[in-house]
Amino acid sequence: MSKRDELAEEVLRDIRAAGIKFARLQFVDINGILKSLSVNAKNLERIFHNGQTFDGSSVTGYRPIEESDLVLFPDPSTYAKIPGKPDECRFICDIYSPDGRRFECDPRYALQRALEKCREAGYIFKCAPEMEFFLLKDIDGPIPTPIDMAGYFDLHPSDLTEDLRNEIANLAQGFGIEVELSHHEVALGQHEIDFRYDEALKTADNAITVKMIIKSVAAKNGFIATFMPKPFYGVNGSGMHVHQSFWSLDGRNAFFDDNPDTGFLSKEALYFIGGQIRYGKEMSAVLSSWPNSYKRLVPGYEAPVYLAWGYRNRSPLIRVPDFGGRPEAARVEIRSPDPAGNPYLQFAVLCMAGLEGIKRRIEPPEPTDLNLYQMGHEERRRRGIDTLPESFGHSLREMENGTLVREALGEALFKNFLDEKRKEWDLYRMQVSPWEVERYIRKL
Repeated sequence: MSKRDELAEEVLRDIRAAGIKFARLQFVDINGILKSLSVNAKNLERIFHNGQTFDGSSVTGYRPIEESDLVLFPDPSTYAKIPGKPDECRFICDIYSPDGRRFECDPRYALQRALEKCREAGYIFKCAPEMEFFLLKDIDGPIPTPIDMAGYFDLHPSDLTEDLRNEIANLAQGFGIEVELSHHEVALGQHEIDFRYDEALKTADNAITVKMIIKSVAAKNGFIATFMPKPFYGVNGSGMHVHQSFWSLDGRNAFFDDNPDTGFLSKEALYFIGGQIRYGKEMSAVLSSWPNSYKRLVPGYEAPVYLAWGYRNRSPLIRVPDFGGRPEAARVEIRSPDPAGNPYLQFAVLCMAGLEGIKRRIEPPEPTDLNLYQMGHEERRRRGIDTLPESFGHSLREMENGTLVREALGEALFKNFLDEKRKEWDLYRMQVSPWEVERYIRKL
């Protein structure tokens, strides 16, 4: 009996003992939007062995209607009892074709493939995202408004948002996710939840679970939670800074080197940085995967737009946090991803870019301790500091003309992603905004 089968048997025993009646089978579409269906728990033993069929043509980025059948197989390692619902549990699923092969457009499979390549090279990819989001209230008017008037790290007696963050953290704990930090962010109504660092597949599973919890808690309390990267003009947008490191198969942090001259970073860590800077433009369409993402990626507002790196410096694309020389804490942080994207695809391309950097020994540029936000264009050009794409259309061209993302996603998923995102870009660029009308209609 395989380890998966053994774990499935253990899970089934727990489900019977707990009297659970229904199981939610969950997965994401190509955009990272969570999908779910409920099955009778009595059927789980059959589903573990034979799967649960569904219509893949109705899921964005999956299959055309003439070849629509797909099969869900619950991953028993993702089993969790749903807090507050004693008769329900959930699983995150892997997706197969009816012929028994893995479905090549399953975003979870893309990450699993990348992690297997990483393991073949002798590494385990670990990461953790900082999940930023806005909590809004619906009132009379064209758009929702922030639910509070607080700022960075603010806390007021009997603060409503503190209670909401605590509720989110408690529910996450119920799903086995260890929340390490929660606080108010810079903008009105903006918040952050950070959970424990782990292997990338588990981290991606946790990311979609935390997003589900945040939206559920907001809705239950009569509010809206949004991961839209830039919902409001003139204030900070929501990012998803990702802390990353490679570990050896025997449990050693491969990013650490006991050398203060390199900031305690190993050559592998430096090559990893070199790879992510080299492929920064090409990855952008996956890391920042909506037209609105590029309203956040503008100079100022603490958003990274420059393909550079530094120690503790928050203005370039990548920073190395001060980890106090502790081997287990050595890591690098990439700051361009946003939480609206698909974490399975985001972590897959980050893993592959870093791995390519190590394989090809891509030297990073010199680190900078300068504030790149305040540096002029000519000085940045003189220093050889390039920028991320300025628009979603630009990022899609960079992705299409490159090789890294195509390899990371696989040909079918790459094509489907590009097709879906081009549709989104076309819809966006055909719109006429109120700003344009107000600025130009009487002048031209």
